[in-house]
Amino acid sequence: MQRLLEVWVTLVTVSALAEGVFGGYGLSMFAAQSSPPDPCYDENGNPRRCIPDFVNSAFGKDVRVSSTCGYPAARYCVVTEKGEERTRDCHTCDAGDPKKSHPPAYLTDLNNPHNLTCWQSENYMQYPQNVTLTLSLGKKFEVTYVSLQFCSPRPESMAIYKSMDYGKTWMPFQFYSTQCKKMYNRQNKATITKQNEQEAICTDSHTDMHPLTGGLIAFSTLDGRPSAHDFDNSPVLQDWVTATDIKVIFSRLHTFGDENEDDSELARDSYFYAVSDLQVGGRCKCNGHASKCVKDREGNLVCECKHNTAGPECDRCKPFHYDRPWQRATAREANECVACHCNLHARRCRFNMELYKLSGRRSGGVCLNCRHNTAGRHCHYCKEGYYRDMTKSISHRRACKGDQPQSCPNWRCEQFFNWTYFPKATYLFLTFKSYFSDTDQHRTDIDSEACI
Repeated sequence: MQRLLEVWVTLVTVSALAEGVFGGYGLSMFAAQSSPPDPCYDENGNPRRCIPDFVNSAFGKDVRVSSTCGYPAARYCVVTEKGEERTRDCHTCDAGDPKKSHPPAYLTDLNNPHNLTCWQSENYMQYPQNVTLTLSLGKKFEVTYVSLQFCSPRPESMAIYKSMDYGKTWMPFQFYSTQCKKMYNRQNKATITKQNEQEAICTDSHTDMHPLTGGLIAFSTLDGRPSAHDFDNSPVLQDWVTATDIKVIFSRLHTFGDENEDDSELARDSYFYAVSDLQVGGRCKCNGHASKCVKDREGNLVCECKHNTAGPECDRCKPFHYDRPWQRATAREANECVACHCNLHARRCRFNMELYKLSGRRSGGVCLNCRHNTAGRHCHYCKEGYYRDMTKSISHRRACKGDQPQSCPNWRCEQFFNWTYFPKATYLFLTFKSYFSDTDQHRTDIDSEACI
């Protein structure tokens, strides 16, 4: 025990000496190694585009369905074929028995092919009746694909819709049908051009009744869209793939045509929708300004914004960073939001597009409520009745004095200097005592000579 105590004291002493000699460098070195680099900045600290990981955004989420078997317990039959012979094996769906239930939770649970779980609708929900699956993603995602793996035959007709406003309004994403014109009033496999890139098309692909189980329908949101190769520069497609909610509507069942024969009850008990896996692949929408999404204090999913951006999707500049307009990050340009230049005299500012254009798209911030007796677009000169103390930087809180010197008997001297510019036509629209630049290069030098 004594030996262990001596070893422990020695280690503590060495650690203390190391921290004293190296200023804690050894510890901070290991701390730095343990924290991964921020994907939103390069090795030199410069901002760059970053995106969250690609995920199945449906996994583990609740799905609202319009029909589920087992309320009350009912018979259903599974059709199998061997050559030309067709057989039906009947079972019971009972929501009250976990071993015989087929709840909506099975749509988004862990999909294990060795222990397949399937959500199942009531029997024979045939057209014009339909069955809907509605999934809320919790925030805006940029969706790459929507896929469904079936335990039953695939539908004869189905539609996929998306919402961008949390289910308030819906727009079509894709239609599947053997009868596109009849079911959805759309041409089969219509051509997509740059003029209609946000148009949902109808296709008869993946609508065969076979296989009777295990069939897949996978919709790729960008497949066949002409601007997909230039996605960064296509606001139309960026909007097209954005969704907060996904809705799937099963419109028409496939049948063998025996539902109206003598033993129609047995036949109708064989026709239902059953899905083992619903996936919505995509990324949390952060406009290139965040590498991950996290839960906020209210438990809502939001982007962990960088590049001086803010909002659930990093879709605006954070306060006081309005010197240039917000933009989505691209592979070439991070489009970081930039703080206004107010020389430490203002806490608020606004963006002015006209000034931004006149500056050659470099600066458009206008400071608000300048303090410390300063004024101007950048709080960069003294307000009426005050003059510059040239011994202090303009960013100093006492850069502007209130007592006028003998050479400037009243505020008219300062007023004159404030609006005297070198002639330039583009400056004529500026209001009295407003500046185009955050430097004094467009003012005359007389203020540093006459009012000192």
